[in-house]
Amino acid sequence: MTANLREKVALVAGATRGAGRGIAMELGAAGATVYVTGRTTRAQQSEYIRPETIEETAELVTSAGGKGIAVQVDHLVQQQVEALIARIRGEAGRLDILVNDIWGCEKMFEWDKAVWEHSLDKGLRMLHLGIETHLITAHYALPLMIERPGGLLVEVTDGTAEYNATHYRLSPFYDLVKTGVTRMAWAHAQDLAKHGATAVSITPGWLRSEMMLDAYGVREENWREATKVQPHFAISETPRFVGRAVAAIAADPDRARWNGQSLSSGGVAKTYGFDDIDGSRPDCWRYMVEVQEPGRPADVTGYR
Repeated sequence: MTANLREKVALVAGATRGAGRGIAMELGAAGATVYVTGRTTRAQQSEYIRPETIEETAELVTSAGGKGIAVQVDHLVQQQVEALIARIRGEAGRLDILVNDIWGCEKMFEWDKAVWEHSLDKGLRMLHLGIETHLITAHYALPLMIERPGGLLVEVTDGTAEYNATHYRLSPFYDLVKTGVTRMAWAHAQDLAKHGATAVSITPGWLRSEMMLDAYGVREENWREATKVQPHFAISETPRFVGRAVAAIAADPDRARWNGQSLSSGGVAKTYGFDDIDGSRPDCWRYMVEVQEPGRPADVTGYR
């Protein structure tokens, strides 16, 4: 499966690292011009204090075959988002794909804590960063996208609608953000369909992001060493896998069939027939329900 997105213009909001970077790279590999945004640049860091920068992401997009354009944006600041869209309009004259992957909360959520136990400041900050940013960006970006029929909005979340409906996700704050983003995509789909555009939500599986690899003390080259600590990490996937899912949907002339749906990288891979960069095709969300949660030994046979 080779997606062709030449002449297309995309905005990946929240592309500094993780899934956003993987999506931006795969859109670039398909030939798209990709505006990548985030708060961390080579000159200024965000609260993450991480080494990844939006300039680096833009360079990776260009190296992959597209055109990467880095723009520092705090998506909670309306004026910055408005200026971003004005710049895209002025430079490109169009917007075909909007990916909302804004998050920034890995250091804020507290595991298995009720609302009265969880830090209120951190919890509310998660709502601001994980939901408000998406709405602000959609408010300014979608009017440009719907000027041409066929646009695609992708809301990135954690967990499919089916999985999240029956699983409590860490805390009320985290749970609300991740289920809210899925519902947001469904709501946008109702409005965008009237303009010939499509909205979906998508979730990666267990992501081998830069932060996750660091947490296990490994790199992509030797990631399997982490399975000695957590055997079920064998079902993990690179950020490029969900990127290939987004690129495949964006390149599909019949993408409107997905309008309003909650998708996963593994599920989309089955439809379009692509693999992760290591040749595997992980199906994390099915694996979690059928293997990990019942307490069975790690065994990715039939899931990769």
